Amino acid sequence: MKFEAPIPVKEIAALIGATLSGNDQLMATGINEIHKVETGDISFVDFEKYYDTCLHSAATIIIINKQVAVPEGKALLVVNDPFSAYVSLVKRYRPYVPPTSPISDTAVVGEGTIVSPGVFIGHHVRIGKNCIIHPNVTIYDHTVIGDNVIIHAGTVIGSDAFYFKKRADREVMYDKLESCGMVVIEDHVEIGANCTIDKGVSGKTIIGAGTKFDNMIHIGHGAVIGRNCLFAAQVGIGGKAIIEDNVTLWGQVGVNKDLVIGKGAVVLAASAVPGSLEGGKVYFGIPTGEARAKKKELAWIKRIPELWAKINS
Repeated sequence: MKFEAPIPVKEIAALIGATLSGNDQLMATGINEIHKVETGDISFVDFEKYYDTCLHSAATIIIINKQVAVPEGKALLVVNDPFSAYVSLVKRYRPYVPPTSPISDTAVVGEGTIVSPGVFIGHHVRIGKNCIIHPNVTIYDHTVIGDNVIIHAGTVIGSDAFYFKKRADREVMYDKLESCGMVVIEDHVEIGANCTIDKGVSGKTIIGAGTKFDNMIHIGHGAVIGRNCLFAAQVGIGGKAIIEDNVTLWGQVGVNKDLVIGKGAVVLAASAVPGSLEGGKVYFGIPTGEARAKKKELAWIKRIPELWAKINS
């Protein structure tokens, strides 16, 4: 998320009650989780094993829970609980603004676009030309939709990321990492009925041009779906997964977070993808393997009773 105007690092430190070390003249231009950071961004780290990754990332200002050596040109904001400090900044600079009408006055809807009864369009949404938004679609704040997009009934675009920090010492154990990201749907995309596409925690969830979704599909926060992909019903994509162009996922495929499925890959129905897959191949199974090999494995598994009987005869 980018700020409307740069904010002095001293102001940020005061807001979260942090000890400031390093360059105290810096200006923060945005706030981002570690895998999305750009120069000028604020990020946070609260586990020592991730210190080096965060300190040497593109982040300019780092909220951290321990005083360490400050990388050149950066600033550290030292607080006891970086997670809560980060959340407090999100709430201040991207506060929840309750809707007052079904279609926000700040939304922009392009020429030729049809908005059906029962549609909700939030603040600062931009929808392109010649789209069809079917009944009871919900489009959360800051979503961007391209031209010639079709969204079928009951779909939700831009719901919060499923991202929580466990606090084992509390009765209410899970603290929510507030989402300040957005969803971007490119041109000529079709999204089926009752799908859900979560916004990024701080960056973008992207659905590439020409991609087609069947009904009841879930896309997790920060996922990037390539161009001209085809997803059948009940596909689920974990947060921050990258699905490259021309990938086909058949019904009930589950894809883990933080992985890459390569260009042109095909995953057959009722498969589970725990790790990255090379492009240009056909996959199947739980966990997935190349389809031919997996089918041979199944054939041999079916023969186990027969082979066991021969061994014991």
